[in-house]
Amino acid sequence: QVQLVESGGGSVQAGGSLRLTCTASGSIFSTNAMGWYRQAPGKQRDLVAWITSFGSTVYAGSVKGRFTISRDNAKNTVSLQMNSLKPDDTAVYYCNTLGATIDWGRGTQVTVSS
Repeated sequence: QVQLVESGGGSVQAGGSLRLTCTASGSIFSTNAMGWYRQAPGKQRDLVAWITSFGSTVYAGSVKGRFTISRDNAKNTVSLQMNSLKPDDTAVYYCNTLGATIDWGRGTQVTVSS
């Protein structure tokens, strides 16, 4: 069974940067589009960025120009570089396939203070 482990979260001030990494225990990356999702307290989980197996990327409007998603299929990892962070980016961040076909991991907390 594939497991997803997210890491790299933390607490930063507005304008700061963080890099999140997701590692999968199985070989799912080579054929699946992968996404980063986030869930703020009291809100639904939303997709913020995704990347195809070929490296094409799509971003939600709220993060476009500030976040960059990348992947390393050989290492079974997908990363999210987050720059110019805002308090509204505060959330628990998760990775999953596009369509969320795998059991969710525990996520990683990102807290941005003003």
